[in-house]
Amino acid sequence: MGTGHYFWALFYFASLCSASLANNAKINFREKEKKVLDQILGAGKYDARIRPSGINGTDGPAIVRINLFVRSIMTISDIKMEYSVQLTFREQWTDERLKFDDIQGRLKYLTLTEANRVWMPDLFFSNEKEGHFHNIIMPNVYIRIFPNGSVLYSIRISLTLACPMNLKLYPLDRQICSLRMASYGWTTNDLVFLWKEGDPVQVVKNLHLPRFTLEKFLTDYCNSKTNTGEYSCLKVDLLFKREFSYYLIQIYIPCCMLVIVSWVSFWLDQGAVPARVSLGVTTLLTMATQTSGINASLPPVSYTKAIDVWTGVCLTFVFGALLEFALVNYASRSGLNKPNRAADMHKENLKKKRRDLEQASLDAASDLLDTDSNATFAMKPLVRHPGDPMAMEKLRQCEVHMQPPKRPNCCKTWLSKFPTRQCSRSKRIDVISRITFPLVFALFNLVYWSTYLFREEEDE
Repeated sequence: MGTGHYFWALFYFASLCSASLANNAKINFREKEKKVLDQILGAGKYDARIRPSGINGTDGPAIVRINLFVRSIMTISDIKMEYSVQLTFREQWTDERLKFDDIQGRLKYLTLTEANRVWMPDLFFSNEKEGHFHNIIMPNVYIRIFPNGSVLYSIRISLTLACPMNLKLYPLDRQICSLRMASYGWTTNDLVFLWKEGDPVQVVKNLHLPRFTLEKFLTDYCNSKTNTGEYSCLKVDLLFKREFSYYLIQIYIPCCMLVIVSWVSFWLDQGAVPARVSLGVTTLLTMATQTSGINASLPPVSYTKAIDVWTGVCLTFVFGALLEFALVNYASRSGLNKPNRAADMHKENLKKKRRDLEQASLDAASDLLDTDSNATFAMKPLVRHPGDPMAMEKLRQCEVHMQPPKRPNCCKTWLSKFPTRQCSRSKRIDVISRITFPLVFALFNLVYWSTYLFREEEDE
């Protein structure tokens, strides 16, 4: 009998254990979450207006740790001096009033979508111009409450932030754009922002920008003091490097081509007035249009930019080529050539005398060779009379005339193209300009690129 009672007692205990296991298997932990939320956030139990206590329940300031995930950087505007960024913003702090039982590790955290149910730091972006939340399909925000009272707040937002730029080296510049976050009402006695340890800022891989490259980013603190107290502040400095290849193709090379085209005028004839004038005016207007288009894409600043120096010098060269033709035309028509008129008259007299001497030599040769009507040559006496000076002079002229022509000297022919005293003043101006303008422009390029590239490395 005792053995039977023992058997039935064991059977009853086993039945209770199996029923208990079955009941545990059917527990809905989502309902448990509701009960826990009602328990910790119920009416009269939690006040979202009161900030959490300090570390370890002390009366010190509440510590809020921040981290960011930069999803994309849409635009960087030079005119408005701003940039647009989309990011996931996260805050994490500890509120001991939100501790709960995790049911032996079965409740890892509680999730909320209403931020007004718990206390929130009054953080704002101090350099924000515009911003909006994302609500498609549902609001992109959540709050996670962990069993130890730790709270994680995460939200996806898009911001347009101010970015004051220094354009002195444009387009060889680097810009630093900041993202500043500060407390609006709580001073450092009540609230302190800290960067999350480890990796506080993350950037999406393969971030592509149209005209910039994100070189690096730095995190720092920027606490500010006002008449109402000191406020905690965090900032991220994003260092952008401008891509120079776009400006090289769109600005620098076309400007160089316009300057070189303006030099074609130096190789045209002085009398081709319509061609030279139209070439100079066309290049000048094109260069002016190029300059105005560049300035239209930049804000009006009080200092001189690197691109202003380049376009200004190129415009000066084109304008100088047009003025050079005006000087050449004036020199060809005015009294600038009067000092050379005497030399020109002397040259004409020498040519006339040379033609007379050649004619006399031909006459002397015809006297020595006398032909009769039957085309037979009459032989002159071979013996010269020493007392006949006229015959000796004619013979000498004939010998000089019959000498073989000399071969032309290539060097003298090439040098004759350059200005000499016998050349006209206007032609001399053209030839000098052919050499001077390219040399001065090459010297300017050397000084320009060495100066601004050196300053770029110095700033870096």
